[in-house]
Amino acid sequence: LRNLLNNIIFQSFFLMTILILMGIFIPNWLVFVVTKAIAYGLVGLGIITLMRGGLVSFGQGFVFGIGGYTAGLLGVHAGLTDAILLLIISFIVTGLVGLIIAPLLARYRDIFFAMLSLAFSMVLYGILIKIDAIGGSDGFVLPESTYFGIKPTTDYADYVLYVVSILVAGFVSILLRYYYNSTPGLIALAVRENELRVEYLGSSAFKVAVLNFTIAAGLGGMGGALNGIALGHIDPEFTYWTTSGEFVFISILAGYLSVPAVFLAALLLELVRSFSGRYFPDTWQLILGVFLILSIIFIPSGIGSFFKNFFDNFSKNKKS
Repeated sequence: LRNLLNNIIFQSFFLMTILILMGIFIPNWLVFVVTKAIAYGLVGLGIITLMRGGLVSFGQGFVFGIGGYTAGLLGVHAGLTDAILLLIISFIVTGLVGLIIAPLLARYRDIFFAMLSLAFSMVLYGILIKIDAIGGSDGFVLPESTYFGIKPTTDYADYVLYVVSILVAGFVSILLRYYYNSTPGLIALAVRENELRVEYLGSSAFKVAVLNFTIAAGLGGMGGALNGIALGHIDPEFTYWTTSGEFVFISILAGYLSVPAVFLAALLLELVRSFSGRYFPDTWQLILGVFLILSIIFIPSGIGSFFKNFFDNFSKNKKS
């Protein structure tokens, strides 16, 4: 396990270094797209964590919206504009919210879990559009972000946030890979295959579901905060069911076999949406749906299967 963790850390830092250097040369619009993809990828990682335990949430917009509004309200009303601190606070707040509602959701499985999580998201959406004090259906604008008290110039603001998002994604990926290979993470896979047998062996599928949902909630809130900071605007659409559907799209496309695949899937979603919205503004949802259908048909295990096969072959060659 120690050697595996060392390899994960090395691979993560190598990839982060490459991406940070690439950010200097790629155009600003792509910097923004990658940052937004990382925000969505963090939420997707939460769903992947649930999928490893046999659950899928259709309502991650619930924590995504809470995280975004937490960052926004702290920025507007408390004057807290440090992006890194806002991401941490949003993670903690939504993690606590997830811990509170997880015992209720963890009692359900399959479509019942999915629809109950969706209900939470839509209830929050209905509340947010009615509260005029926080912008109602229009939302509100966030103040410009700072980093350790330093406010970057307009020319470098997007790149600085891009670097922060890369570092956050790398740090989260390392921790999740460690968790997936730990005892609770491996028990989650066993729950996915045969929950009853896991109970007979003395482990609790209920506790696994609570833990996984709490992690997913924290990651969803962090993703919502990052997305709000990147956009500079928060609105109730963060919690709408179509937003939650995009997170499920990312998770299905990525599969649960690889962490980096989730961010790649999120980037593909953003690129397809951006180019389709530009050249086919009235049919981009159709193109996105066709893209998902083809992915399910030809890559049933998700693009993460390619990552897993690559690293497995790399490890075998290294040993030999």
